[in-house]
Amino acid sequence: LRDNESAYDRYKIRPQVLRNLTSLDTSTTIFGTRVRFPFGFSPTAMQAMAHPDGEIATSKATATLNIPMCLSNYSTKPLEDVIAYSSGNPYAMQMSLLKNKIAMIKLLKRAEGVYPTRLIYYFDTAGFKAVLVTLDVPWLGRRLNEFRNDFSLPHGMEYPNLFPGVDVTNLQDGDDSMAYDSSLQWEDIMPFFRKYTKMEIWGKGIYGIKDAEKAIASGFDGILISNHGGRQLDSVPASLDVLREVAPITKGRITVAVDGGIRRGTDIFKALALGADFCFAGRPAIWGLAYDGQKGVELGLNILYDEFTTAMALAGCRNVSEITSEFISVLQPNGVLAKL
Repeated sequence: LRDNESAYDRYKIRPQVLRNLTSLDTSTTIFGTRVRFPFGFSPTAMQAMAHPDGEIATSKATATLNIPMCLSNYSTKPLEDVIAYSSGNPYAMQMSLLKNKIAMIKLLKRAEGVYPTRLIYYFDTAGFKAVLVTLDVPWLGRRLNEFRNDFSLPHGMEYPNLFPGVDVTNLQDGDDSMAYDSSLQWEDIMPFFRKYTKMEIWGKGIYGIKDAEKAIASGFDGILISNHGGRQLDSVPASLDVLREVAPITKGRITVAVDGGIRRGTDIFKALALGADFCFAGRPAIWGLAYDGQKGVELGLNILYDEFTTAMALAGCRNVSEITSEFISVLQPNGVLAKL
């Protein structure tokens, strides 16, 4: 987690001056939709623990600012209620790979709007555009903080998007049929999802060139470079460093997003300069919720937007497509700046 954040300090922005900035465009496209700037919220579970309105408040904030929201399948609010507040901004549904494929199919159908629910009509104008398939959790990581806290969902909260019997802990004493499916291989993923949904299929948890190549060969629509916020496997490299490795190989072949450690608008700029098409983060949504619900989330988003806009202008970039590696250098251990 610390390295996810500190990795951004290893890269420095190299401005170019006198660039005629009378027209500045921060917008870009993700999940087939034009959004305000290249940032959105990663899927983050149990948001009602930060504020009673939880994912509903986050959805309202993203709709107000026209940015994408990725919803965890461990959301504490029904997905239909969350997307009901869309203003046309895109939504993606995160999905764990469970042994119970019936539960997965039902969730896919609900997200796409073809499974009968009480709020089905909302999907006529604002359905989920993509599914983020979590590829890096064949087994739950050793999350020491959760062990120390004896973490569990508080009384009175639930996972309304999961079906009865789903084992949300993956512990040995759970229902094995509802645990994570650790038997899956690359050739199993896309045939299943293409059969049951028309949404974009993204691979979440890609962490190296070899797997990025396999994602491309398998036909994924996009990949999200992510180490689960540093919680799944200790000692892995920072997401930003993996992006630097993967981006040159994937450029022009697949959409690449990065998640992890983004705390400032300058971080978004640096990630784009290193080859990301888009950026996501999860913790800022939780911090905003804990501070002041929807207003807190909007405040955090506005800060990131203002910082990113300022970074673009002062670096000399008039639109997102102009943010390339020529605007960034890496700070070497000897203190010397080196071009990428």
